[in-house]
Amino acid sequence: MSELASSATRTGAPGGPAGTPGEPPNVTGHTVASRSPGPPARDGRGNRRDLREAPFLAAARGQRPARTPVWFMRQAGRSLPEYRELRKQTSSMLAACREPELVCEITLQPVRRHKVDAAVLYSDIVVPLAAAGVGVEIVPGTGPVVASPIRDAAAVAALPALHPEAVEPVAQAVRLLVGELGDTPLIGFAGAPFTVASYLVEGGPSRNHERTKALMYSDPDTWHALLGHLAEMTLTFLRAQLAAGVDAVQLFDSWAGALSERDYRRFVLPHSAAVLAGLADAGVPRIHFGVGTGELLGAMASAGADMVGVDWRVPLDEAVRRIGPDKAVQGNLDPAVLFAGWPAVEGEVRRILAEGRAAPGHVFNLGHGVLPETDPDVLTRIVELVHTL
Repeated sequence: MSELASSATRTGAPGGPAGTPGEPPNVTGHTVASRSPGPPARDGRGNRRDLREAPFLAAARGQRPARTPVWFMRQAGRSLPEYRELRKQTSSMLAACREPELVCEITLQPVRRHKVDAAVLYSDIVVPLAAAGVGVEIVPGTGPVVASPIRDAAAVAALPALHPEAVEPVAQAVRLLVGELGDTPLIGFAGAPFTVASYLVEGGPSRNHERTKALMYSDPDTWHALLGHLAEMTLTFLRAQLAAGVDAVQLFDSWAGALSERDYRRFVLPHSAAVLAGLADAGVPRIHFGVGTGELLGAMASAGADMVGVDWRVPLDEAVRRIGPDKAVQGNLDPAVLFAGWPAVEGEVRRILAEGRAAPGHVFNLGHGVLPETDPDVLTRIVELVHTL
């Protein structure tokens, strides 16, 4: 899913539209070094500096770099003691997410500690909703809770649009990171339309997605109008990150595994495909990931991403058979294995690396996010092992 809970209210833009540096917000009291949010280093075509040889980007494009690259979903945040210490200085996660310098520092922490091959922007899938003015709160122990759930055509028609200037704090954080990361690529991300819609319709997290499915089946026109609106919002959010300098993007469809393949193709695939197609001209790798989506891998691959993330339920060589031989894969160590002791962890890492050779490119990752109680030293050892092997 996400890296951090987002702001529950619309944030003011400290600068102009995405890509235009603004004044940094006041983060007095945080032990975060002051950084200039100047524009990222770019080549003559206006792109970020040339990182094509970075192992992560090469593998994401279906190439075989000298070493298998590795990063971890949710690598920034709650499993790190330095993150927990820094968070003591902020009033809430929501406040942290509105501060570009703090987002920059938290994003950098796992890169320094683990020496991973990519950083992932510290943010959340509900950030664009909050920035657009939708009432959403992150309730500790629960997750995103929507003040007024969206369950009919009138509510869909009343949804606000997202304007790039509303996510300027995110763009500013990206610009800061571009200046700090050196030759380490930065991954931007967003929630896929279906997963974001499920929060909007249910009003919060759901085990069965009964209200979501009821709307899909009973009123397909309203459903497609909702996902079409969210696809536009997602594109705006990702384009703002791209304009600020991210090197790749990942589209999270965390709850798509609740659907049959037939329903996925009918109700979800066109909208995820619209997002990924809308990013095709950016020239960066596009990653598509879902949880519990083993039966959907072929359909998800057809949405148009360059690399498909695979959770731990399907071996990577079997996933390649379902996805097709022309796409890279990402994954897929079970996060729970990290608690089993190093011999078990090492054995699983070796198995996954062997299975990943079936794909034209493989990025080692977990099959979902790092669990909060994970020993970060185990993650560091995994990075070292993958790089050695």
